[in-house]
Amino acid sequence: MVPPDAVEIMPDGLSMEAAAAFRTNYLTALYALGERGSLKAGEQLLVLGAAGGTGIAAIQVGKLLGARVVAAASTEEKRNFAASFGADAVVDYTKPDWRDALKDVTGGHGPDVIFDPVGGEVSLQAFRSIAWNGRHVVVGFAAGSIPALPFNLPLLKGGLLIGVDAAQIARREPEAQARVMTQLSVWLNDGRLTPVVGKVFAFEDFRAAFTTMQTRAALGKMVVRIGS
Repeated sequence: MVPPDAVEIMPDGLSMEAAAAFRTNYLTALYALGERGSLKAGEQLLVLGAAGGTGIAAIQVGKLLGARVVAAASTEEKRNFAASFGADAVVDYTKPDWRDALKDVTGGHGPDVIFDPVGGEVSLQAFRSIAWNGRHVVVGFAAGSIPALPFNLPLLKGGLLIGVDAAQIARREPEAQARVMTQLSVWLNDGRLTPVVGKVFAFEDFRAAFTTMQTRAALGKMVVRIGS
């Protein structure tokens, strides 16, 4: 059963598919970047897994907060997809020298904030590239493995490792959730934010949807439509 305070009126003009792609991804992105990561206008934001549902949301939210956004993704298709939704630069984190590319596109500065739904070795390498006083915000482990961060890295970088569990925000920080949802609604209503919908699957094709998710082949937030 869904608690009453978790139900909100769907904004006018928003399709059912866009509404399904909206709440969790964009709540996670703005809470992670605004409330926890303290992302400021003019700072540099690195988004890992940038073509996924939360990644694309983080790109859009980062731009709305005034950041310069670097999108990291594993294929050219995904990097192009991220760029089409506002990323200022892209890097391929599957390449051995990707940290050099990241250094180049950030002008030697490194990212001030890292939005990380990926995990695995790429997370460790990203933290090694973080700017002084940078904030690495962890929102998930799409790579399937949880990295172990050597404690000397936060010391040497003056960096913060920050965890975000969207499922706990409403219970533990209802005031923060209210602020985030209010801001997202403003952006939606004035046309500055349009939720990105990936491929829409019919309910009977849920196996194909699950396979797409497992293989990390999705672009944007996948949606499974129940009914016609």
